[in-house]
Amino acid sequence: MSPTGLDPFAPAHVMLDALKHRQVSAVELLDLHLGRIARYNPGLNAVVTPDFENAREAALAADVARGRGEDRPLLGLPLTMKDTIDVQGLRGTAGVPEAAERQPASDARIVSRIREAGGVIMGKTNVPPWADDWQANNPLFGRTNNPWDLSRTPGGSTGGGAAALAAGLTPLEFGSDLGGSIRVPAAFCGVYGHRPSQTAVPGSGHFPGSPLPNASGGLGVLGPLSRSARDLQLALSVIAGADVGEDVGWHLHLPPPRHESLRDYRVAVLPPVPWLPLDAEIASVLEHLIAALAGAGARVERAQPEAFGDLRHHHSLYLSLFAAQTGSFAPPEQRRERAAQERVGIADFDDAVVQGLEASAAQYMAWYGAREEYRAAYRAFFRDWDVLLAPIFSTPAFPHTDAPKSERQLEINGRPWPYSLQLGFPALAVLSGQPATAFPIGLTGDGLPIGIQAIGPYLEDLTTIHVTVLLEQEFGGFNQPPGYAGS
Repeated sequence: MSPTGLDPFAPAHVMLDALKHRQVSAVELLDLHLGRIARYNPGLNAVVTPDFENAREAALAADVARGRGEDRPLLGLPLTMKDTIDVQGLRGTAGVPEAAERQPASDARIVSRIREAGGVIMGKTNVPPWADDWQANNPLFGRTNNPWDLSRTPGGSTGGGAAALAAGLTPLEFGSDLGGSIRVPAAFCGVYGHRPSQTAVPGSGHFPGSPLPNASGGLGVLGPLSRSARDLQLALSVIAGADVGEDVGWHLHLPPPRHESLRDYRVAVLPPVPWLPLDAEIASVLEHLIAALAGAGARVERAQPEAFGDLRHHHSLYLSLFAAQTGSFAPPEQRRERAAQERVGIADFDDAVVQGLEASAAQYMAWYGAREEYRAAYRAFFRDWDVLLAPIFSTPAFPHTDAPKSERQLEINGRPWPYSLQLGFPALAVLSGQPATAFPIGLTGDGLPIGIQAIGPYLEDLTTIHVTVLLEQEFGGFNQPPGYAGS
């Protein structure tokens, strides 16, 4: 417990309630977190670009505003942003030397909304180079460690943010997700993370940017991470809405959750995927969750959209579009090298990556046509089901590695598997632009977090989040990693 009497691991909504009732000031709450950053960040290397002076000014302004009787959704709450999200005047490097001094001239649209809501931005968190790895290690800032085990990755690419959340250095983080970059770190660090529906949250102001800046065009999205499922609802309510240029004509109205209690939910669980392995401990915990849901009265069955089949075509299509989008960041002469780095070791999938990097405009448009068939399949599926539960990653957090991507392997149930194969589970939501909420469901025998994702109907983000709220209430949620108690 801190000198303010407030638990540094309290959810963001609890901290906001304390601010509202004047039990703590915004400056005191900021000082609590700055003290924890000073104490624990040297061992984690999670917060890499501080903005403490501006944060103090914002906290002082928040206290003055509350003194006038104002109340806004995030008024006085300290928080952090992923390095890749533009904050005016604050370095946004994507972890690459060529952008080491990049300072955006304006805020990303979601940052503007966070400021308008009264959020206090303390700084930015670490990422891998080009936000393209399940580690957070780059030549500018070095390596971020997982607070559950410093020898392991916190995930990526929002790895610094997830580590900071789990260690109590921030109550709220905002990241981005193209290949699981919100959900994988959430799973590895035992926190919550939400990948919004494709058009629900502005995607502008992210570096590297999409070649298709319109929210409906690319695959990447921006979204929140937290220690409480309820905090995801709060954060999404602040950042959701039209992007630059679209707000003149449309406004977003997310429908309410489909049901209020677990017993009313129809829960599908992804059947095993023959070519995509799953760690035995994750599979066991998932089976316990299935039994617990059934015990709570929910309808639970193994099921998936009919068009999925064995998921090979789905994954190949995703890899082609993923490679086309991420390959646009690299000069033409580096695209072959990138293809080698992303090599999966399975011929069809490797071919899909190369095709994505070399695609014509006609091929690209054809792939988007095929993508629409999977979107239609999800619409049909979610007439019979409310959410689809699936793994996020085949393993818990793995040890740090400096090996080239093309040479990396992960041991799963005693057998080595290609590293890049792990895009398979995140892609279940990315390809069709579905909302997906990552949530913790337990620990391994070695004390590492296990996370699962709830994938939902397009633009029904509040349904997937609400399911995790109910699961948190019924079975528990975030656990504090050992070694980070005190102020």
